[in-house]
Amino acid sequence: MRGPVVVLGDTLLDRDVEGVVNRLCPDSPVPVLDETVATDRPGGAGLAAVFAAAQGAEVVLVTALADDSGGARLSALLAAAGVQVYPLALSGATPEKIRLRARGRVLLRHDRGGVSGEPGQPSDEVLRVIAEASAVLVSDYGRGVAREPALRAALAATRAPVVWDPHPRGPAAVPGVHLATPNESEVRELVPALPGASRLATASRGAQGLRRRWRAGAVAVTLGGDGALLCHAGSTPLVVPTPGSAEGDTCGAGDRFAAAASVALAQGALVSEAVQVAVAEASAYVAGGGVAAALPPSTPAARGRSAPEPRALQPGPRGGAMADRVGVAAVATLLSEVRAAGGTVVATGGCFDLLHAGHVATLEAARQLGDCLIVCLNSDASVAGLKGPDRPVQSEGDRSRLLAALSCVDAVLVFDEPTPQAALSWVRPDVWVKGGDYATGGGDASAALPEAEVLRRWGGNTVVVPYLDGRSTTDLIVRTLAERTR
Repeated sequence: MRGPVVVLGDTLLDRDVEGVVNRLCPDSPVPVLDETVATDRPGGAGLAAVFAAAQGAEVVLVTALADDSGGARLSALLAAAGVQVYPLALSGATPEKIRLRARGRVLLRHDRGGVSGEPGQPSDEVLRVIAEASAVLVSDYGRGVAREPALRAALAATRAPVVWDPHPRGPAAVPGVHLATPNESEVRELVPALPGASRLATASRGAQGLRRRWRAGAVAVTLGGDGALLCHAGSTPLVVPTPGSAEGDTCGAGDRFAAAASVALAQGALVSEAVQVAVAEASAYVAGGGVAAALPPSTPAARGRSAPEPRALQPGPRGGAMADRVGVAAVATLLSEVRAAGGTVVATGGCFDLLHAGHVATLEAARQLGDCLIVCLNSDASVAGLKGPDRPVQSEGDRSRLLAALSCVDAVLVFDEPTPQAALSWVRPDVWVKGGDYATGGGDASAALPEAEVLRRWGGNTVVVPYLDGRSTTDLIVRTLAERTR
């Protein structure tokens, strides 16, 4: 493949709440679900991107993320799955789909997030990555990303094969896509069926209608457990049956189908070959246990870990108590205020194990570059992974409180990963600041920063500010230990 597989579309936060039902509610004849575990995962375009990454492809996800705890959680889950997120701004809340389940069956689905927010305009870096893709999958969930004019122009101009997974509430596919992948119900909604027509006749008529309407190279209608029907040039459709019967949780099967077809096209497969691969992958996915069994091991949800509560404390007014400046909710409130006023968001990061004058100098310099300063702080687990089992010296709670007490720090966000990439994809700062004595050397110092490539995804900038000479957390620890041994 000459470039990454780009997945473009609306990402949702999906949560499966598993429990047991042993009684009815006393005030209404409905079952009471006693929760045992809750598992988060990316949904929509995010799930398709995770599936593509699990097949070994380099995957870029172009999606809109909101400034809320759901957006922060999605950033962490996607980074853990190996997906490179190129975020767009999203007004409003993160859409969520919550499935209440007992004994493998869905009792109720609860959707929240309200009316779709407007996605922001893509950066030049987003348009570049679409142009250089080996394949593009548009995973449309009808919430606006696939309508964005600049993205549609980039999709029309790319030379990569484009797979369009449509939604009845979404826009028409960009003319000239290689493959569209609606399911049966979507086809019936988009192309009304003739009275009395058979299932295959309805699917074939709908596929040919969409192919002409969208000027698509081919349309594959997914038929659930019966495989897919592919219509391309010529009057005779190709029916691709499933390799065997499969029963189980079909949630995400359409995303698995579209992702598998996109990866196959990126690797040079013919459209008919890609559809056969996709049918086999989707069938194996359902037979293997569905989404709960299919996510890659690096994704926390796939390890069976209960979804953690956000690190956020209750938000409060800026300038209030220190606790009001720490956590996802505090950062989300700050971002909303600053961006509504047209301000500049500045962020920096690090372990800040023993806060010293060098740290303070860097933080004060960073705060002068914008209208707020957010500190992305490595958690205890992250510090131990980077610096060894004897670190950190101070807990993340103490380190957060010390940072929040500084007048130059507006909010603190704790992250668990080795790098702040997931946190940055959610915060999307205008400026990322690092401190270092190398900043005074020759050459392009920002080019050496690993965060620079991430910031370019949304048009942000990286800068460095000098350290104060002779200040180092490691040196402080060494000197302290030396004093103790005298």
